Amino acid sequence: MPSAHDSPETSSTRRTLLALLSLLFLPWSLQVFAAGDATFLFAWGLVNTNPLSVTTLFDFLFVYTRGLPEYILAWPLSVAFYAAAVASAVVGWRVDREDPRVTGGLLVLAGIAQLRLAWGFSLQPGRIAWPMGTVALLAVAWWYYWPRVRTMRRS
Repeated sequence: MPSAHDSPETSSTRRTLLALLSLLFLPWSLQVFAAGDATFLFAWGLVNTNPLSVTTLFDFLFVYTRGLPEYILAWPLSVAFYAAAVASAVVGWRVDREDPRVTGGLLVLAGIAQLRLAWGFSLQPGRIAWPMGTVALLAVAWWYYWPRVRTMRRS
């Protein structure tokens, strides 16, 4: 007898989880400086191009930086929303019951927080930030969760 985890819905759920986890490998924000250097900001940390270095989110917040500007706090906030969305999706998959409004809404909140971060960086002289994470987080929410929310509203 096939289990609930072998159904077509499960393969769709697995694709959704893969899409969510793929966001870990995409820069959420790209800051480009007037000198041509760049910083790639991921959910887990940042990568500077000059000099080439990697700093984890934990180190950035608790080791190297004191007195963070308020807009930078949008980064850990967006990561917290993203982590909660992933947890919601995983728990939903494991118990075969997920509320797409919760998971999708958390992704939207993460995207909005990333937009705030990019906007704050762009206000600094000599740099501009591209909110790629905002686009990706909102795309995943729209592609994977909005159709399920619409279906729920009809029934």
